[in-house]
Amino acid sequence: MDEGAFSILEAALRARCRDIDRIVTRIAERRETLDPRSASDVDSMGYQLHNLYGAFEQLFEEVARFFENRIDEGGYHANLIRRMQLDVSGVRPALLAQGTAQELDELRRFRHLFRHAYATDLDPARVAELVAKVSGISDAFDQDFERFLTRLRPG
Repeated sequence: MDEGAFSILEAALRARCRDIDRIVTRIAERRETLDPRSASDVDSMGYQLHNLYGAFEQLFEEVARFFENRIDEGGYHANLIRRMQLDVSGVRPALLAQGTAQELDELRRFRHLFRHAYATDLDPARVAELVAKVSGISDAFDQDFERFLTRLRPG
């Protein structure tokens, strides 16, 4: 990859990372006052978890588009995470380590529930469990991301 293409990709991905960081910060701030007995607090935090996974997925889509990695429509969201674990020789290194991918897949499943469970209340314990994992997921992703960029960096 030439220096110009790398710079464009890095800038686009770092912009997505700033979106992720803003949501992680918002979750951390709201975690302090989260009342699991309050449906509105639980719903609000569920919305933030939904947004967090969406921001990660947008970054994954940027990577897939840049390297022209097409993802089939069937099982698209789960396949995108799997694809980000692949080290594609001569094309790109893996973006995600297996452990990070597993944690992100848990967020993806929650987001699916959040988007499709219209008449179901969110489980406060499940929301709290995921919220407690956000910092670790973010840290693991940051390490994976920097490793990915280091392996891509020309020269």
